[in-house]
Amino acid sequence: MTAILLDLGRIEYGRALEIQRGLAERRARGEVPDLLVLLEHENVITLGRKTSSENLKPQNVPVFQVERGGDATYHGPGQLVGYPIIRLEDHDVRRHVQNIENALIATASRFGIQAVTWDAHPGVWVHGNKLASIGVAVANWVTYHGFALNVNTDMSYFDLIRPCGLESGTMTSMQKLLGRPLDLNEVKEAVAEEYSSALGESFSPQGAAQIALTDKR
Repeated sequence: MTAILLDLGRIEYGRALEIQRGLAERRARGEVPDLLVLLEHENVITLGRKTSSENLKPQNVPVFQVERGGDATYHGPGQLVGYPIIRLEDHDVRRHVQNIENALIATASRFGIQAVTWDAHPGVWVHGNKLASIGVAVANWVTYHGFALNVNTDMSYFDLIRPCGLESGTMTSMQKLLGRPLDLNEVKEAVAEEYSSALGESFSPQGAAQIALTDKR
């Protein structure tokens, strides 16, 4: 089966969570191929398995406790979120995370941003500030959850939390680094191409319309 690129546009977090969990279960059963799901969320805070109460602050946006790795983070408009739903034939979760990091670093480079990784801190960094967060989950050796790349993100929402357990002021965006907003569709296209290159697998929108967005049992 040809791997599929699925663009969900802007979607409420709870609905996207339901979709990706269903797709991950179907991938484990061999009913669908590998997928890269790209989208934006409405304003939301998500709490990973490592979240502690000290990393939460009073807030007025929805909060979801989920099964991904990592700590608290924010999703919202202007941020590109990706959920790779991949069967890990080699059972190498670290390599999966590295593939994501490499794809996001290559994407940033296309726009003139030199990003790097930071040992013991998954994600993508620019001069000590975090440009992209990564938090994955794996069930039946199929990945879900994934990454959030700050493109034109309203960074003030990160003040509601200690993002990924870090001190405030350590998050950044492509817009902030470049001093101008970017075309999110251009960034989305670059991420899809660079993730395909990192994984060695071509993700095509062909066939996306045939993927029912509910779990089929």
